[in-house]
Amino acid sequence: MILNLSHIHKEFVEDVVIKDATFHLEDREKAALVGNNGAGKSTLFKIIAGIYQADSGDVSIAKDKTLGYLAQHTDLQSDATVFDEVLSIRQHVFDLETGMRALEKEMEHASPDALEDLMNRHARLQETFDKENGYAIKSEVTGVLKGLGFEEREFTLPVRSLSGGEKTRVALCKLLLIKPDLLLLDEPTNHLDIHATTWLETYLLNYPGAVFIISHDRYFMDRIVTKVVDLVKGEAFTYTGNYSDFTVKKKAVWEARIREYEKQQREIKRQEEIIDRFKSYNTEAYYVKAKSREKLLSHMERLEKPTEENDSMKLRLTPNVTPGNDILSIRDLKKGFGSRVLFDKACFEIKRGERIMIIGDNGTGKTTLLKMINGLDTPDAGEIVYGTNVYLGYYDQEHQVLHNEKTVFDEIQDEYPTMNNTQIRNFLAAFLFTGDDVYKLVGDLSGGEKGRVSLAKLMLSDANVLILDEPTNHLDMTSKEILENALNAYEGTIICVSHDRYFINETATRILELYHNSFLNYIGNYDYYMEKKDLFHEQHDGAAAVQEETVSAGSADWKKQKEEQARKRKAENDLKKVEDLIQTLEEKIAELDSKLEDPDIATNSAKLNELLVLRQETSDKLDEQYTIWETMV
Repeated sequence: MILNLSHIHKEFVEDVVIKDATFHLEDREKAALVGNNGAGKSTLFKIIAGIYQADSGDVSIAKDKTLGYLAQHTDLQSDATVFDEVLSIRQHVFDLETGMRALEKEMEHASPDALEDLMNRHARLQETFDKENGYAIKSEVTGVLKGLGFEEREFTLPVRSLSGGEKTRVALCKLLLIKPDLLLLDEPTNHLDIHATTWLETYLLNYPGAVFIISHDRYFMDRIVTKVVDLVKGEAFTYTGNYSDFTVKKKAVWEARIREYEKQQREIKRQEEIIDRFKSYNTEAYYVKAKSREKLLSHMERLEKPTEENDSMKLRLTPNVTPGNDILSIRDLKKGFGSRVLFDKACFEIKRGERIMIIGDNGTGKTTLLKMINGLDTPDAGEIVYGTNVYLGYYDQEHQVLHNEKTVFDEIQDEYPTMNNTQIRNFLAAFLFTGDDVYKLVGDLSGGEKGRVSLAKLMLSDANVLILDEPTNHLDMTSKEILENALNAYEGTIICVSHDRYFINETATRILELYHNSFLNYIGNYDYYMEKKDLFHEQHDGAAAVQEETVSAGSADWKKQKEEQARKRKAENDLKKVEDLIQTLEEKIAELDSKLEDPDIATNSAKLNELLVLRQETSDKLDEQYTIWETMV
């Protein structure tokens, strides 16, 4: 056992965040901490890391074990470059190398008496240096930086100039290279694209220590963890298995608790009926019995009715107007910024009822494409043609459709003035805004709260095509699952950019991958994409290489290329003619064999001889064509 928590309690100004958290982690175990937003997950991590002190309870880490903690947001203020900042965590290894070089210089001029001591000291330093993998440190740093999405041109950027997400990735690089015995990672995939997340999965699966993760990435947890700790109303509940196992088991536990609650409610009702009946007899004896049962009933420990978290927010997205079968057509679309081309000659069509997920590396142009579809940006070339009765609804990750100076209530009322106060309040309650929450300023809301307001406005619109840019960002698990169910039941069309692989897997009917300035089409969900992507990439790269080779040849080789293409076409046509003739001759022989089996012909010697001669001639021609065919293939 590397970590043990016993009855952890923590509150802030009478707000109980963690009431009673008890669980443990084994050496090399991979586990996840889950719970709704505000459940206290990050607070619990900070208690384990020693940043916060628990009000009561104990946290114990195994003797001589090291711990590393990655917070959600890391503000590194270093003047070093990205590469040097990450490399600095291995400075002690470079100091070993410096010591070795100094000893080697001393040995060049040392007396025989001093030489042996110098050699022994050098050997000890060399042994430690080898153990620390000293000769491969720079390669290891390069591998981790690239794995987490940094390009080599970014290695020389000063850390101070990076965005918050990039600084967090630098911190993660350093932590992975330190290799503590216990890793605490709070939302490690928040600033990673799909490829970097996949790399991190593989790294953590092979990590020699224990890993404890807070994450909203359910696909990520499915791949890595074998234990899930669920933080609910300040208490910790432990489940074995990955995230999908956890959801099944949690539902079973909830159903069992509901049965126990209903059973107790039936028993309470039965006892109350008996008490009322005893009292109705109006005798001393039955009065005593009634009082006795009342006393027992008053001492019964009443079970709290379990509430299903999924019941807190319900979405029903139904378009009022049905569009034609053709939603939109992208024709030879091109977009770039300066010399950088995001995509070129992009062509694809979208049909009614499709749920299309657009994926690709960060910065490849996915959000730009959505903005162009919505008319918020213009292409450099090409066109977007919309079908009949198409009404777009846009959900952008910056929530530009919201007004920071308005309250949540006004945000809805101003957009839909025909709704009365009661209708607006009831509607907002479905999106978890109740009581005075509806009078919060939009500018004061968290990212997740803004996301719910944007979804609320989208639901009320007349849109029959939803354009969604990272809709699951900042949503907790429950809200994500509710959104998935709503989109799967939606009768309109969905075009969505997302890096949430679990969400993609649950909702997509088609995936468009933005790969090397082109869109690759996968008819299926994320599992299908993972199965086919290497093949599709190979085919695309091969086709691109042929095209590039053809283009680069230039006008000097144009005539030669045309002659070669003509020769190939003639060879293909000649081969097809031979294969067609072979098929005809084989059919002719089969026909002759059928006639030769006819009893009437078998008794007619003249006719029989004629057919046998014809069959032999046909067979000779077939042998001749096979010989020609063998020289052509």
